[in-house]
Amino acid sequence: MAKRRIPRFAFDLVDGGAENERNLRRNVEAFEEVELTPRYMMDVSNIDTRATILGQTFDLPFGMAPIGMLNAFWPEADLTLARLCRQTNIPYVASSAASTTMERLAEAADGVGWFQLYVSSDAAVTEGLIARAEAAGYPVMMVTADVPAAGKRDRDIRNQLSVPFRLTPDVLFQIATHPRWSVETFRHGKPNIANYADLLQAATSYADVQKTLITPGFTWDSLRRLRDRWKGKLLVKGILHPQDALKCAEIGCDGIVVSNHGGRQVAFGPPTIQALPPIAEAVRGRLEIIIDSGIRRGADLLRAKAHGADFALAGRALAYGVGAGASDGAECAMKILKLELVRSLGQLGCSSFEAVGSSALFTT
Repeated sequence: MAKRRIPRFAFDLVDGGAENERNLRRNVEAFEEVELTPRYMMDVSNIDTRATILGQTFDLPFGMAPIGMLNAFWPEADLTLARLCRQTNIPYVASSAASTTMERLAEAADGVGWFQLYVSSDAAVTEGLIARAEAAGYPVMMVTADVPAAGKRDRDIRNQLSVPFRLTPDVLFQIATHPRWSVETFRHGKPNIANYADLLQAATSYADVQKTLITPGFTWDSLRRLRDRWKGKLLVKGILHPQDALKCAEIGCDGIVVSNHGGRQVAFGPPTIQALPPIAEAVRGRLEIIIDSGIRRGADLLRAKAHGADFALAGRALAYGVGAGASDGAECAMKILKLELVRSLGQLGCSSFEAVGSSALFTT
């Protein structure tokens, strides 16, 4: 439904992945390959979907993953999802590359907001974002580590996306043939990367954007300095190797996000659900483990928990809801995931999410 309502160049911006999109596909396929063993004649008349992460209990065991420039997908998608997360009592992770300022998103999320940081090659830019996140009251900062070099997204290249944005004949045709998206976008204004708006005004290429958003010089020493600087809870997103997870624990991070950026950066890495078990084995009890990249169904949350995750993040699954029907669509997507989770717990023979463990995995 979202694909029909949104111009191709905007839909592909969120839906697409790196290069031939192998990782994008494998993330989903690998989740589907994890088999769980139902146990019957258990009392599942009352299902508890709550989960506790970083000292806070949420009503569902997943939150909204950070997605940059989501308002290009559908106008005011950022605020729509932040408000929905507040109503549902799940975390909303505000991307530093969001189309809405972190201050407005903190207000919309109202107590369930976390902030995701892209470390800039300019230390002053990074410090400015951290200071703003502190002032906005975010209790959790999630630093993204998996973009030392920007991924090559073939769909964006085919769509001729550029900085500054150019109205090519093909783009004009797409806009003209998607009037609802066009009217709503015109009404709310052209989306941009709000937290960097002043810095990016002078950008003339993606290289300029990348210099602002990421740095290839982000190292373990850089992470140590961030840990010292940030007084709240600190997560590191983009961990795929057990040794990297152990280093995060040694530095004093509160948790990690096992993630391959939704298949949007690296084209050759492992699916996250396959990377999870050795990581969980290496750091169990030393820090909290969140997983993203590939969550599409309620049962995927149980697969992740059985493999050692404490919590999960869903991105595209909720974004598609916004694209399909704005706030009503987002609520529908959330309802689908919740009902599938409740149904899957009952079918598994488990009355609470937090009781799911490795014994649920099917083994021959």
